[in-house]
Amino acid sequence: MSNRPTPYRRPILPPRRTLLKALHWGLVPFFLWFLFADPEALRRAGPAWFTLHSVNGLIFVTLSLVWTIWHLRRGLASRPGPKLPPWARRLHPILHKTLIWGLFLVALGGFGLGLTAARMMQAGGIVPIAPPLDLPRAHAAVSLFHVWQFYALAAVALAHAIFHVWRHVVLHDNALRIMAPRALHRWL
Repeated sequence: MSNRPTPYRRPILPPRRTLLKALHWGLVPFFLWFLFADPEALRRAGPAWFTLHSVNGLIFVTLSLVWTIWHLRRGLASRPGPKLPPWARRLHPILHKTLIWGLFLVALGGFGLGLTAARMMQAGGIVPIAPPLDLPRAHAAVSLFHVWQFYALAAVALAHAIFHVWRHVVLHDNALRIMAPRALHRWL
């Protein structure tokens, strides 16, 4: 047996697009949850529901930050397709970067909620969000801004979906096949 250390081997990961698909579609259910979930109604429904909401927030923020870091390191995963008209070629990177940075800013807004809160807020009941500064008026303002910020991001996400459906249906450029799981390809 040799005493030489074994060389570090980089873990074998799936291709970048496969990971991106998983991240993209992994965010969708959490995005929908926060689009329709009312924290006050969940708090009234009981601690288990509010804990679920908090755990969903922790997962959503983690995935959002992973995507932002990935974007900072590697940029967008694709370029505008060759069939896109000039206006759509300009819109493509703007739309995608707005989504990525919007996710980051929503996460930052959640940090602002924790920072201005009267007590320590914990994401998922595990991770402290920020040291509470007990600033009630600022907390109310950040809460309102956070809600509007999220719904503005939802409008961008809807525009993103419409853009890709338009590409797929009108331009026939397989835009949906690129990001859809392989199991759905026979219907696209």
